[in-house]
Amino acid sequence: MNWVERISLVIEYVEQNLDGEISIDKAAIIACCSKFHLHRIFFSYFDITFSEYVRRRRFTLAAADVISTQATIVDIAMKYGYTSPNAFTRSFRKMHGVNPSEVRSANAKIATYSKASFPLEPIEAERMEYKIVEKPSFNIVGKSKRFEFDDFTKNGKKFWKEYVGSDDYKSLCELTNGKPGLVTGSPLLSAYFPDEKNEQDRFLDVLGVEYGFGEKVKEFKAHNVPAATYAEFDCSYRGAMKTNRYIYGKWFSATGYERDGGKPDIVSYFPMPWRHFSEMRLRWWVPVIKTSENA
Repeated sequence: MNWVERISLVIEYVEQNLDGEISIDKAAIIACCSKFHLHRIFFSYFDITFSEYVRRRRFTLAAADVISTQATIVDIAMKYGYTSPNAFTRSFRKMHGVNPSEVRSANAKIATYSKASFPLEPIEAERMEYKIVEKPSFNIVGKSKRFEFDDFTKNGKKFWKEYVGSDDYKSLCELTNGKPGLVTGSPLLSAYFPDEKNEQDRFLDVLGVEYGFGEKVKEFKAHNVPAATYAEFDCSYRGAMKTNRYIYGKWFSATGYERDGGKPDIVSYFPMPWRHFSEMRLRWWVPVIKTSENA
């Protein structure tokens, strides 16, 4: 199956279980990929996270039930997986701007979020060239934070912007004095480590520098990046999001490669003297494996 077919099956799974349990683990099994990979693919296609899509679809149907049935708000809340009517009301208000009771007592307007469907507009990138590279294991030393995918899309940029303005970040940069790493060739890196074993839907985001094996740094934690085969893409900082959406929303589908399990995505930063920050060059390394079709 191609990725459009896989994601279509995930969407059908969601639609059939909006009044029942919906599991990202089950969705990943249906898509034949990891949770991390499913999140990135889904977000790239629809510009919304998987869990937010589920929430919006549920509350679209819940609002219809409030309007068109005589069921109590408590019963409707239970139908859509909320054991607490108060939690249901808060989430309902977040999407629709009014409480469920107000929808019945007044002619309130409610929001509608339609079922996702194909075809979609093509996902383009600043540059579409890529190459496949083999890289040995190396260490990243730096600051890390665990994010749930929804939280990362909302607050990740703000968190790292604040960190880059801190004294802790200055100390991190002083570890290598701006010298590029031997494996990555870059003075600064981000790594996104999937956390598939965690019951909660999280990944580890690391901002750091490539550092030698066996060298200890008290202030920062070391994270090992295993040897891997990567698909390599280049872009500017300004075009980073478009490039990432292209990789996960179009490139995987077009080439037949699969993401290599729990290995991290790596982003290398290459600052340019006397140039605006948005023009800084970036390089994406996405760990891949060959499928039988392209072996």
